[in-house]
Amino acid sequence: MKGVNLWMNRETIKFIKLLKDYRGILPRQTIKTLRGQALAGDIEGAKKGLKKEVSKYARAI
Repeated sequence: MKGVNLWMNRETIKFIKLLKDYRGILPRQTIKTLRGQALAGDIEGAKKGLKKEVSKYARAI
């Protein structure tokens, strides 16, 4: 993965890979924001944000 620290914990890496599944669903800036939040160490906040954004876009579809 480009620009990712190899010393991250597994949960962070797993979350970043999970974000790739939402590339066509969520706006690019939202994905970048959640990725940055995870890289900063706030995994729980990033997961909560992902859940909120997915539910918001699921209602719009």
